[in-house]
Amino acid sequence: MATDNRERVVIIGGGHNGLVTAFYLAKAGFKPLVLERNAQVGGVAVTDEFHPRFRCSTLAHSAGPIRPDIARDMQLERHGLRFITPAICVTVLSPDGRALSLYRDTQKSSEQIAAFSPKDAAKYAEFERSLAKISKVMTEALATTPPDIDHPSSADMWSMLKTGRAIRKLGKKDMFRLLRWGPMAVADLAAEHFDTELLRAVTAARGVFGTFLGPWSAGSALVFLIRAAADPHPAGSGFFAAGGIGAITNAMAVAAEAAGVEIRTGAEVIEIQVQNGAATRVLLATGEEIPARAVVSNADPKRTLLKLTDPTHLSPDFVQRLQNYRAIGTVAKVNLALAGLPQFTALKNGDATALKGRIQIGYEIDYLERAFDESKYGNFSRQPYLELTIPSLTDPTLAPEGKQVMSIYMQYAPYKLKGDWEQQRKALGQTVVQTLAQYAPNLPELILTHQIITPLDLEEKYGLTGGQIFHGELALDQFFTMRPLLDWARYRTPIENLYLCGSGTHPGAGLTGGSGANAAREIVKALRK
Repeated sequence: MATDNRERVVIIGGGHNGLVTAFYLAKAGFKPLVLERNAQVGGVAVTDEFHPRFRCSTLAHSAGPIRPDIARDMQLERHGLRFITPAICVTVLSPDGRALSLYRDTQKSSEQIAAFSPKDAAKYAEFERSLAKISKVMTEALATTPPDIDHPSSADMWSMLKTGRAIRKLGKKDMFRLLRWGPMAVADLAAEHFDTELLRAVTAARGVFGTFLGPWSAGSALVFLIRAAADPHPAGSGFFAAGGIGAITNAMAVAAEAAGVEIRTGAEVIEIQVQNGAATRVLLATGEEIPARAVVSNADPKRTLLKLTDPTHLSPDFVQRLQNYRAIGTVAKVNLALAGLPQFTALKNGDATALKGRIQIGYEIDYLERAFDESKYGNFSRQPYLELTIPSLTDPTLAPEGKQVMSIYMQYAPYKLKGDWEQQRKALGQTVVQTLAQYAPNLPELILTHQIITPLDLEEKYGLTGGQIFHGELALDQFFTMRPLLDWARYRTPIENLYLCGSGTHPGAGLTGGSGANAAREIVKALRK
């Protein structure tokens, strides 16, 4: 069906933020066209069959969770999405046979912690209360558009005033905590509250996940707070989707199409064409040109402006600043098809309850820091920090009866590796399995096949520059008004009618849909002018 080019908005990339942006643009009366280069929508949120009858969340395996207002507006559950929320959020394992499970229920978590330290059990409840209050302020800030620093509008001033009032309402103690915690190393934040190493490690891991930071890196506590804004439980998110994480983006696609969005898969954009300083059309790999009133990119800022767009349309200063925007990945992914359920020595009597949430290998701050140390010099960690799930325990449709799938994040695996990633692929997989075998000795004999995804694969197959899963480092100097760059944090670019909506924009972290919703709001305002 022909579309009026005065209404058409082309969205590059069918990841979750692209679909959210498209949905809201359609609701505002525009005609979004989503172009996804892969055979299915989803970006990093996809479910694939990697072995006959074994399906797994290929990359991301837990939800952000999705921002409640977005889930409500898109009616995701009505469109087939069913969330799975195990009682246990995370279980962290120690090589000496101990385990600590943290629940969504604070009292149950405190009971578990009390076996290690009654003092920490009391502190945990207090920490969660403070975090819940602070997260409300953070949530509001993450849902706003960063202000124009040089020329703030009345809307900017009002937004900043509301945020300031919300911070003051925290009370002196929690206001001080918010202002103080952000620049801290997450290791200091954890040690300030807890004595138990397993509990410190769970807290610290949340502040370094997906980043080129160690627990002793300044500002890593900010990453913790950003992630806590989506889910204030200190243990982190325990949200999964029936059918794997791809069920979320599938439901988003259905919601978007119901709102009037056109989605084309297998449509790779190779160029954003610019005329007289404005984006006017996109060029596909097939040679097809698609004119548009505006172009919105769900790709990362570097890929959008330095690869898909001719940099000669940008000022030399802007290009230099964008080249210095840090987007170096540290995460690899390993998916395993298993003949049965591994037996973890720390879990007595083969209790599988603790395996239904996330499982952490990284039992102390120093373990996490040592894993980071190796990556600084171009080596992947030989004793890595791992976060894994066994999704087939809560969703039996993902594997044949009696068999299991295991989804494993491996950190740290630097994009800039000494040597060649293809040559190191097998060694990476062996390292992950050998590390896990220290905690589940029978794991190796259960493996039917594995899928190994390196940071280079994340760049080449999934379009993540540098293999960076957040489209750019989450750090103090790349957050809020500086994401991706100072003066360009409002989803616009220096090229007229070209916008960004991916995780390289504010707020940027996880599968929440926040960047897509924020971008849509600003794009609608701009186009209606």
